Amino acid sequence: MSSSATPPTARRGTAMARLVFALCWLAVLFDGLDMFIYGSVLPHMLETKALGLDPDQAGDLGSYATFGMLIGALTAGTVCDRIGRKKMMIGCVTVFSLASGLCALAPNVATFGLGRTLAGLGLGGLLPTAITMVSDYAPRGRGALVVGGLMTAHHAGGILSAYVATWVVEPLGWRAAFWFCVIPLLFVPVIAKVMPESLSFLIARGRTEEARRLSTTYDVELPAVKARRPDGTGRWDALTDLFRANQWIQTLLYWLASFGGLLLVYGVATWLPTLMRAEGYDLGSSLQFVVVFNLGGILGMLVAGRAADRFGAPRISAVWFLLTAVSVYLLSIHMALALTFVVVFLAGVFLNSAQVMIYATVSIRSDPESRATAVGWTSGMGRFGAVFGPWLGGQLLASGNGDWGFTAFALTGLFSMVFIGIASVRKAQQASPRSTGLSVPAAH
Repeated sequence: MSSSATPPTARRGTAMARLVFALCWLAVLFDGLDMFIYGSVLPHMLETKALGLDPDQAGDLGSYATFGMLIGALTAGTVCDRIGRKKMMIGCVTVFSLASGLCALAPNVATFGLGRTLAGLGLGGLLPTAITMVSDYAPRGRGALVVGGLMTAHHAGGILSAYVATWVVEPLGWRAAFWFCVIPLLFVPVIAKVMPESLSFLIARGRTEEARRLSTTYDVELPAVKARRPDGTGRWDALTDLFRANQWIQTLLYWLASFGGLLLVYGVATWLPTLMRAEGYDLGSSLQFVVVFNLGGILGMLVAGRAADRFGAPRISAVWFLLTAVSVYLLSIHMALALTFVVVFLAGVFLNSAQVMIYATVSIRSDPESRATAVGWTSGMGRFGAVFGPWLGGQLLASGNGDWGFTAFALTGLFSMVFIGIASVRKAQQASPRSTGLSVPAAH
């Protein structure tokens, strides 16, 4: 065998990484479907006065789901670092699938809101868990690209939601769309049977023999992870690590940037079809905007991931937020249909991946044993913005100021650009050993 040939261990390790990535990608696809389905069917629900819904209530309902995601994300990291990534993924997919069934059966707005809140718990917990899983097995120096590749699934789910709304809602009604979102429940046994547990989690919990057996099966090198104390006294170590020494400043900067980023993501995801209708486009075009927006998101994840692994995720995130602000603002200007599709596509390219690069930065820089907590809390604190975004859009529409919706979202993009930009400069100035020990650029 020549010296350039790939060793069997590397091939087996790559096979394991691909298995974990594929399973997480499918789970995040279902997450995206469930998240975007409400925005996709909302124009139909408002037109038909489903459940007596008006724009003010519709904004509140959008915030219910994101409030559930806030709770799910804040608790997911800590719970995940205690019970394991695999069990957490199974629980999250189960919860948001069953909650969609409750939405499909809802006799009134209150029950529907409860279903969306419960769905949010599962949706909020899944993303940081899946990001942590793929980061655990990501090839060295490719962390941002792997996270970006994973998040293409979220936007594929958004595209699927638009087609579900187009093909299912008209002949069968809006409830059928939420029944469609129960299908991911069939995927749970596959995760339970095939998904391996995180090696870093097993070692951190003192389950070294189990980790060694798993690493032998897949010929994967055991990670160097600090074990948590078995008596449970160190259960908050992962959280307090975020605030040690001057780390608290960096943590708060990421949280503030995430607040603005998720306000943008969920505000635009919830209200894009409705705001475009308010700009004078018909329902069919409005739903096609959802497809184009998410196609842009898929491309943006791959481009941003490669660029971030080369130039630094915070730096790319800041530039992307600036370009997001410009493209979202342009949506407030009525243009020719073809040009509008181009702008919507560009908004999708920059908006979605700008936020994900915040997650990539936190994931890459965190210690393996506390990675889920770091990503989960960054996502969770950002969920305050995700709660505020749909509510803000609803209030603007209800008051007859829908034209200001895109302007408000554009200003939020500038807000996030400032905070992630400061975080990038601070980290570059520190040039600590930890920031360069993962074979990624120091600017991360």
